[in-house]
Amino acid sequence: MILVEGWDSHAWIDGPWIHRSPRRPEVRPRLLAEATLLPWLAPQLPLPVPVPELTDDGVRHLLLPGTPLEDGGAATGRELGAFLKALHAVDPVDAVAHGALDAETATAAKTVELAEFRTQIVPLLPSDVQTAAHELLDRVANIRTTLVHCDLGPDHILMTDGRITGIIDWTDAVIGDPALDLCWPLNGAPDAVRAGVIAAYEPTPDLVARSHDWARLSPWYGVHRGLLLDRPADVRTGLPEILTAL
Repeated sequence: MILVEGWDSHAWIDGPWIHRSPRRPEVRPRLLAEATLLPWLAPQLPLPVPVPELTDDGVRHLLLPGTPLEDGGAATGRELGAFLKALHAVDPVDAVAHGALDAETATAAKTVELAEFRTQIVPLLPSDVQTAAHELLDRVANIRTTLVHCDLGPDHILMTDGRITGIIDWTDAVIGDPALDLCWPLNGAPDAVRAGVIAAYEPTPDLVARSHDWARLSPWYGVHRGLLLDRPADVRTGLPEILTAL
């Protein structure tokens, strides 16, 4: 048995199965929702995703093969772009019926989070960038049109022999901004992967621009967590990253 600790879940491997249990009470309903959302979603997607079932502790699913993405070319990007295009075409009403977090609930939670960014982080920034900081928070506030993975980065993209073999970690799946799922593919991925994503997904200029905004917002979460958990070193290192991204 191998234990893996995530931010939201305890995980352990037992034979061909990976088991996950929530680390905090508020995570439990989102984790359990995967057992209804992903079996419904999987047949609609061109790449494998976990298909969980309920257990006494949380959920379990068969291990997907592969290791987290470290590099890739245009073919990898095209696979990822086609996957995201299919995901974002899923009926959001049906997705909510099968367990995705609805737009209203997600908006309420995001409103609280962004308000804390405004009141706790913006005052720590130099006065000459505070207007730009508020404008960034305004631009990402309330666009919720599409089922999104909501945490799509290289750690959650599994690869085997140069092919994508799984997209994992769906606890945060929500009706949200499709540009959020494009944040890493268009702003953090290798250039060839980015080109492949653009070729397959064909994002509009507005989507590309919002993906840049989500990338600019990324260091805010580390600072917010540092303030929440009383980790002043995280705040000190994160504030310059916010300024550079702005």
